[in-house]
Amino acid sequence: MRKAGPLPVREQSRLPHRTPVPTHHPESVLDVVVPVFNEEADLEPSVRRLHAHLSETFPYPFRITVADNASTDRTPQTAARLAEEFPEVGWLRLADKGRGRALSHAWSLSTAPVLAYMDVDLSTDLTALLPLVAPLISGHSDIAIGTRLAPGSRVVRGPKREITSRCYNALLRSTLSVGFSDAQCGFKAVRRDVAERLLPLVRDSGWFFDTELLVIAERAGLRIHEVPVDWVDDPDSRVDLLATALADLRGIVRVGGALRRGAFRPAAVLGRATTEATHGPMRQLVRFAAVGAVSTLANLLLYTALRPLTGPQSANALALLLCAVANTAANRRFTFGLSGRGHAVRHQGRGLVVFLIGLALTAGSLAVLHHAAPTATHRTELLVLLAANLGATLLRFLLFRTWVFRG
Repeated sequence: MRKAGPLPVREQSRLPHRTPVPTHHPESVLDVVVPVFNEEADLEPSVRRLHAHLSETFPYPFRITVADNASTDRTPQTAARLAEEFPEVGWLRLADKGRGRALSHAWSLSTAPVLAYMDVDLSTDLTALLPLVAPLISGHSDIAIGTRLAPGSRVVRGPKREITSRCYNALLRSTLSVGFSDAQCGFKAVRRDVAERLLPLVRDSGWFFDTELLVIAERAGLRIHEVPVDWVDDPDSRVDLLATALADLRGIVRVGGALRRGAFRPAAVLGRATTEATHGPMRQLVRFAAVGAVSTLANLLLYTALRPLTGPQSANALALLLCAVANTAANRRFTFGLSGRGHAVRHQGRGLVVFLIGLALTAGSLAVLHHAAPTATHRTELLVLLAANLGATLLRFLLFRTWVFRG
């Protein structure tokens, strides 16, 4: 497995909690997806070979899912016949082409704790399958990939594909600073709990799907295990190298831009579910209270400074507005663990709605005070504002937690 520097303790705490799959698992532990498009000739012998290998060597219940993405030959009929013959084989059909689309759809529907895929030509020697998924079953790693570029690999393929593959992975290292060695080997596995968090973030539905998934996972600090494989290239491959290369370049530019915006940092990838596990409601409330205390103090100081110039209502509105923007930004980063610019504008927009609610509460309390006691002192105004701000602060926390930073 490749070596990488340790994440900071705060970032490590965001990672999924890895647990081994129980020894006696009642359902399928592994779901191997085989994406196909017009593979009526290779599908049946490949599925039979894969099924025989898993039956003989895999110690857990398994499933093979044929993901047919818009085949126009007899591939669907062959897949249906295999599913009738073998209880462990299933199939699904998509109306649109795209290997990434087929994988994402099949993985999203699966209930197996470990998800894998391999190309229908079975270019990878199947003896590498158990070493591929073992670290995921044990809980050691989050994703596992086969690599044709590691020292222990044995690869048989033509010079054009060899050069293309090495140039592509070198390009990834130089532009996206990735640490994994082989992004496009059609032999990968992922834990289902990890896939549930990564798949909604992957935009590509074609051949760049693998690369984008791995880049997001690596930037989130997930553990990627690499397995050297024996690989014999399929001479009948119908991949359009030029079209694929252009699509990959567009994908690199798009993902590179997202990396510069900080979109794939742990908080952005692992999301609210992990943030809540790390910073539960009580810890969030404590941090929110600390930010709120500073904001309240700043609000009172600003109100005191602005009141002689603008009057009580305008001073309250301006002080609240300035503090609301700073408060939203501070809570976004400090309380809810979100960083980067992803959704920052949306968060501030929702924060301003919460500000308007707070403004209505505090302005209403001042209006009631001046109506009930027109000669109230400045000290009384501050006490009323303090009480109103405390109520607004509690409401703000609830809205921040359930709406502003949700999802």
